[in-house]
Amino acid sequence: MFQASERISGATLWANLHLLFWLSLFPFVTSWVGKSWLAKPPIACYGVVLFMAAASYWILQTTIIGAGKANAQLARAVGSDIKGKLSPFLYLAGIAAAFFIPLISVALYVAVAGMWLIPDPRIERVMARRARAR
Repeated sequence: MFQASERISGATLWANLHLLFWLSLFPFVTSWVGKSWLAKPPIACYGVVLFMAAASYWILQTTIIGAGKANAQLARAVGSDIKGKLSPFLYLAGIAAAFFIPLISVALYVAVAGMWLIPDPRIERVMARRARAR
């Protein structure tokens, strides 16, 4: 049986399903971009899927953090989340650029991916502070 702190809210489950839906579209749009390299509609649709996955991840993160007091430490670890806030704007710029210069869109999408490849030590820092406080 779950303890009160282990329960998952319905909102969290729906937010997770929302994210999974957008993630399930990646094989389709990736294949479409691969078959019609630098065509405007596939590049723009790829950006829409990237943007919606980023938005649904933000919704899921916000839902989990807001689920209870036990998640206050997670909220501190997430902090201002610069990468999480910058990514959707770069995706939107990429979607707009897809209709004019698709190569710029691809460069923006790759830049966001590269930005996320850099390790983010926020959670480790909070956990280390917690361990030192004990």
